[in-house]
Amino acid sequence: MLVYKIFRAGEFAAFKAAGVSSGAPVDLADGYIHLSTAEQAPETLARHFAGETGLVMVAVDTDRLGPNLVWEPSRGGAHFPHLYRPLRADDTIWAAPIPLQGGRHLIPAPPV
Repeated sequence: MLVYKIFRAGEFAAFKAAGVSSGAPVDLADGYIHLSTAEQAPETLARHFAGETGLVMVAVDTDRLGPNLVWEPSRGGAHFPHLYRPLRADDTIWAAPIPLQGGRHLIPAPPV
């Protein structure tokens, strides 16, 4: 299964350079990396990244995360994937920019 991490441009550049990320400031404050399912990503973008440009969506393979991936209730009681360790480049499958059109983010299609 794939889950997704949304990075701002600077965060993604740092992730690419280091090959590892402890997440954005909100992740550091909460003590885990916030991830979203494909179904949760549009609302995550609307709530936490409204109007922002330069975002990147990173697909993460849950099989690579092991027991450090915990599904916990959050928004409206939905269970969200939370990663309780740094995200490593080898956890990821692909990354793609998230375009902003007409004030809405467009979820990128997986590369073929």
